[in-house]
Amino acid sequence: MFSRKQKHLLLKFFSMFSVVRGYNILIIVIAQYLTSIYILAYDKPLRLVVLDINLFMLVLASSAAIAGGYIINNFYDSEKDLINRPEKSKLDRLVSQNTKLSFYFVLNFTAVVMASYVSFRAVLFFSVYIFAIWFYSHKLKRLPFVGNLTSAILTIIPFFAIFMYYKNFETVIFVHAVFLFLIISMRELTKDLENIRGDLVQNYKTIPIAYGEKASKIMLSILSVLTLIPTYLLLYRFEVGHMYVFFYMSIALLLLFLILLWRSKTKTQYLVLHNILKFIIVAGVFCILLINVDLVLKRI
Repeated sequence: MFSRKQKHLLLKFFSMFSVVRGYNILIIVIAQYLTSIYILAYDKPLRLVVLDINLFMLVLASSAAIAGGYIINNFYDSEKDLINRPEKSKLDRLVSQNTKLSFYFVLNFTAVVMASYVSFRAVLFFSVYIFAIWFYSHKLKRLPFVGNLTSAILTIIPFFAIFMYYKNFETVIFVHAVFLFLIISMRELTKDLENIRGDLVQNYKTIPIAYGEKASKIMLSILSVLTLIPTYLLLYRFEVGHMYVFFYMSIALLLLFLILLWRSKTKTQYLVLHNILKFIIVAGVFCILLINVDLVLKRI
């Protein structure tokens, strides 16, 4: 069906798609639009939000910068990933390091160009963001606490760009952000537990390596309890519509997470915990629709 050359190009495409985590970027794009429609610009007509060219450029700039971030992260972690993710690493290595780096610079340049369509402040914002991702990948991710904190902040920053664009400073938005930040922080620490073998070989000073698995589990337990604070506020102090279903589900999943956490010892078991947190994050994106099921229909 496909010639050898076509098969080779197809494999290269899937390899690069794997490196830039295309599925993650798609989720982020959906999250940025749903957040804009339902939370940040809920008082504007749907058509004006969806067809806003400035929002579109900010989303594209975010996607390009994040994709570039995944590439530079993959570049610095290539040896570690051979141990932690051998199968994925094989696919990623179908594209040469030089090609990855060239694409990295193209993506970053594209992000800045797209940001320039919106404003000079957007250019500065994404320039700093791109540098911060590189500095994290090159230096900070090897440090306990600092690496985890920086990673969680960098994950949320693309939403901050949209937040600043709409200048919506309602308290409920900050509470949503705190909930997301805590879940992402838990995911980063769980990833450290999952990847402890490769991190140890590559001399990464992550929290599990520097302080031990038990200390990491205690920190995860504390973070789990802290998520109850924004969850309570969103359920009983703010109007979240039918999204209450998501927050009750999150409480149940976090309880399951804690039970499994203290029984986990192997990479596979930590991977299950990582996937629970990832499911909460992805489900939270689509459950934004539950804030007001009729909202889109009323605003068309």
